[in-house]
Amino acid sequence: MTGHIVVGYTATKTGRDAVAFAARLAAATGAVLDVAIVLPRADRSVITPPDAGYDRYLREQSQQWIAAAIDRIPADVVAHAHVRFAESFAEGLVEIADELRASYIVVGAADGGSRGRHSLGSTTTELLHSSDVPVVLVPRGARKVAPETGITRVTAAVGTRPGAEALVAATADLAQAAGVPVRLLSLLPVDLPATADTAAIRIAGSTEVDEVLDAAKAELPAGLEADVVVAAGDSIEDAVSHLEWQGGEVVLVGSSRLAQPRRLFLGSTAAKMLKEITVPVIVVPRTTRTSAEETQR
Repeated sequence: MTGHIVVGYTATKTGRDAVAFAARLAAATGAVLDVAIVLPRADRSVITPPDAGYDRYLREQSQQWIAAAIDRIPADVVAHAHVRFAESFAEGLVEIADELRASYIVVGAADGGSRGRHSLGSTTTELLHSSDVPVVLVPRGARKVAPETGITRVTAAVGTRPGAEALVAATADLAQAAGVPVRLLSLLPVDLPATADTAAIRIAGSTEVDEVLDAAKAELPAGLEADVVVAAGDSIEDAVSHLEWQGGEVVLVGSSRLAQPRRLFLGSTAAKMLKEITVPVIVVPRTTRTSAEETQR
């Protein structure tokens, strides 16, 4: 994979987490890393003239922050700096990603989360409702992972509903670019009253899950190493909590079926999974740019 990876940067630990993982992802896939700071566009009336001096100060300060961030990026990663004004941080990132036809937008966790955990803030939430580019959610503390850890495995969380083609394709693209194996994961939670016959439900559900996973594996390119795993538990959170994660692992989840084509929307299952996943998560739109463009022709 070549191309661009856009990472939203702030001069905070969260920003350093995002850049650290984005650099690992860029190094593993041969992509260019585009470090971006988005500044708020002031809502000024025609009576109040723009303060060009203040805008220039903000831009110069942001360039210094980005320069410091790029200094921490390994030398083998090509990195560019971007500073722009936009109505919101998310809007600015989407604009840059669209202009560069980027493969991913990377953002860190919101303040307040514990190390190794995901926490969605307002920027991430807005991205998950507006981006047509896969969004990478980076947990707190990712900057502590050694750069040489790289990317070691790609796990795709495959649901039982139709529409996993874009997810499987994105998984294959990333795994091939990074030269790593794939783990196809499906969850078999039983979140029912204690009086229900959960054993019978597990058996019936397991048959459907196996068929879905087998179909997903068949869609992967020949020669790509892939394991199939079913995680069972009393709930989504319980099932995910029993999984093991490698230090260089990345998880891909698909958008909810409620999402518009080429848009992201984090469904309830993915949101529950985020509570237990301790590695970066990539949310993939229902359709890709290419498939959407072909449909319009």
